[in-house]
Amino acid sequence: MAARNTARKRAFQILFEGDQRDADVLTVLADWIRLSRDDTRQPPVSEYTMQLVEGYAEHATRIDELIAQYAVGWTLDRMPVVDRNILRLGAYELIWVDETPDAVVLDEMVQLAKEFSTDESPSFVNGLLGRLKELKPSLRRDRA
Repeated sequence: MAARNTARKRAFQILFEGDQRDADVLTVLADWIRLSRDDTRQPPVSEYTMQLVEGYAEHATRIDELIAQYAVGWTLDRMPVVDRNILRLGAYELIWVDETPDAVVLDEMVQLAKEFSTDESPSFVNGLLGRLKELKPSLRRDRA
């Protein structure tokens, strides 16, 4: 499971970089892959990292709509960049990746928030993703 944990962390970092640079996440992903091939000091980008970033990119508009709709008291633009991208990654994996148990997604995203964001962020991330988890049956119907 450590490999999946690392893959999620890298996917988050790619989403974060894309957001900070106002760049397409698929372009950032390609940059990371190219850099890892050209520089032996850079770790390789795993298949699961690629799957997460590409999956998020495919559903980015819907994911941002969901986050904006259920983030009580926060607009997407005002949300801390770290939290926004953790939520994007978590929403994708929660709703579109059937192989990962929901509890694992929530736990992994809370851990990312603990590592990279503010003291309040883990509960915010847990609450919003928990709400999406509750709504998952209807959201899954919407995705069909």
